[in-house]
Amino acid sequence: MSTLNTRPEPLDLAFGKSAIVVVDMQNAFASKGGLLDLAGIDISGAPQVVRSIDAVLRAARERGVQVVYLQTGYKPDLSNGGGASSPNPRKETALCLMRARPELKGKLLVEGTWDFEIVRELTPRPEDIVVLKTRYSGFAGTTLDSVLRAREIRYLFFVGIATNVCVESTLRDAYFHEYWPILVTDGAMQAGPPAAHEATIFNVESFFGWTLTSQSLIESLTTQT
Repeated sequence: MSTLNTRPEPLDLAFGKSAIVVVDMQNAFASKGGLLDLAGIDISGAPQVVRSIDAVLRAARERGVQVVYLQTGYKPDLSNGGGASSPNPRKETALCLMRARPELKGKLLVEGTWDFEIVRELTPRPEDIVVLKTRYSGFAGTTLDSVLRAREIRYLFFVGIATNVCVESTLRDAYFHEYWPILVTDGAMQAGPPAAHEATIFNVESFFGWTLTSQSLIESLTTQT
């Protein structure tokens, strides 16, 4: 077991039963010309988040820790986005923006498009796991839980975009599924004002898990047995 310098208190865990969960690090959320940028949401912090995640993944892979990517994507006909009885098309940013701007139809978070792709700097490796999703939580209607349990993974480190939407949604569900969730605070970025990021940190530390910085995690991965 390794002892991590997490907040609100140190946490003992086994890296051999851990995974790094990379949430939606797609052009849609992290690149100029992507969904969030087109929606007018500030993504100026994305390059630093990409660098933090890249450093974490390098250390994790060297240690043999499993890397799991979550990737949001819709069919070209948007049939898996939710029909008239679903609230998803009324709130999910890509579906709303494509409805409001017909010239964008089929271009935002649609499988096979540039917007859908993982950013180049964080391209998954063959040994990584990629789980496609169509809702904010990576556990909603996906194989994520069975994939993790098959590998006896119990501890999940969360990085990605957006802190207050898909990251927090998946982290909360991880807690409800009896996983131990840890948010890497500088490896995530909010959609909206900075207060949204801070609110998620408060929620995690108070109710759903633990937090730590990327540097603290890297140090533990590289120095602790």
